[in-house]
Amino acid sequence: MRVAVFEIKMDASLGNLFARSALDTAARSTKPPRYKCGISKACPEKHFAFKMASGAANVVGPKICLEDNVLMSGVKNNVGRGINVALANGKTGEVLDTKYFDMWGGDVAPFIEFLKAIQDGTIVLMGTYDDGATKLNDEARRLIADLGSTSITNLGFRDNWVFCGGKGIKTKSPFEQHIKNNKDTNKYEGWPEVVEMEGCIPQKQD
Repeated sequence: MRVAVFEIKMDASLGNLFARSALDTAARSTKPPRYKCGISKACPEKHFAFKMASGAANVVGPKICLEDNVLMSGVKNNVGRGINVALANGKTGEVLDTKYFDMWGGDVAPFIEFLKAIQDGTIVLMGTYDDGATKLNDEARRLIADLGSTSITNLGFRDNWVFCGGKGIKTKSPFEQHIKNNKDTNKYEGWPEVVEMEGCIPQKQD
């Protein structure tokens, strides 16, 4: 008789174990899934996930992430005052180049040469840090507009701006955020708040 009772107790405790492991699994599955670059939802097939942020005042640099690879950030130590640019292959998402151009104390000519050399089918991601506009001239603005930007024409001193476009794009890009430098609304003394943006870039098809 004792053996039978022992078996019943064993069965009951095994049942508890199974119930507990099922609860643990359920708890784990309710944890929100993590998508590439930490974006809020998964991208459809044949799209590249991206997330980017402009710089914060002249203290924290911009950040550009594509397909879960941080291409530019303060931690990587490859960002700087002005316009920060990352180029990626439109078919593979592979990073081609990262550079920043000082548009306050620098010269716009190297930036213009860089923009002219971008190959068709290249994804172009740009973010400002501190001031991205003072040295911009009409030619530089036109070349960036040709990549799909709308806001570049009125980008001003210490505005915050992020943009994702492409060389050879036939329309204006939907991926652009711009906040004007305005002393009445600025979050930081002398600078507007950070602008952030995420999305899914269609993969270039042959």
